[in-house]
Amino acid sequence: MTDKIGVLGKKSGQRTQRSGVERVVNAPLPTVYGQFRAIGYIDHDRGDEQVALVHGEPGTDGVLVRLHSECLTGDAFGSQHCECGDQLAAALRAVVAEGSGIVVYLRGHEGRGIGLLAKLRAMALQAEGLDTVEANLALGLPVDARDYGAAAGILRDLDVRSVRLMSNNPRKREALVEHGIEVTEQVPLLIQPCESNITYLRTKRERMDHHLPHLDAVGQLT
Repeated sequence: MTDKIGVLGKKSGQRTQRSGVERVVNAPLPTVYGQFRAIGYIDHDRGDEQVALVHGEPGTDGVLVRLHSECLTGDAFGSQHCECGDQLAAALRAVVAEGSGIVVYLRGHEGRGIGLLAKLRAMALQAEGLDTVEANLALGLPVDARDYGAAAGILRDLDVRSVRLMSNNPRKREALVEHGIEVTEQVPLLIQPCESNITYLRTKRERMDHHLPHLDAVGQLT
């Protein structure tokens, strides 16, 4: 069916497949942030549909990149329980300001890989006093179940060899390096905290090694 709606490969209009991901379509996507190309992939290893939003001509080295984990509550509903929606918007603005770059939107990463309903159960436990790490463990789930193999495959398909990675999470950098993508710089993506997410952010810093130095200047929010 995809062949009937205009499948585009790298530059020749052909399908391409790299390390478990197959490029299926390339469509223009005008957004409130600027003009993007939405390049759609199928991850044959996990069955997920993925998309890379590409602005300008990113080239191969030192590409400004965000690997954004799907977060329905933050990205679509504007939840202040996390900073995900604000990070996505900031990343899209950053690549437009840069003149080129890529935001890889990773489906299947909801709740750090545990799924939407499990994430909501974990949020309910956090409302009762557990932190985000304790909540996952109380449900018998991993603290972080995300895999970045598809993201690396997408970047390779886009001819990207090295990136400037917009992330506060050192594990994203480690994962890309393990999959053969060089990370020349980790670019902070810091969002001003609010009363609803300050505890969550502090837990990410203290228990998950996220680099969030701006929290040092934040007092007790009430």
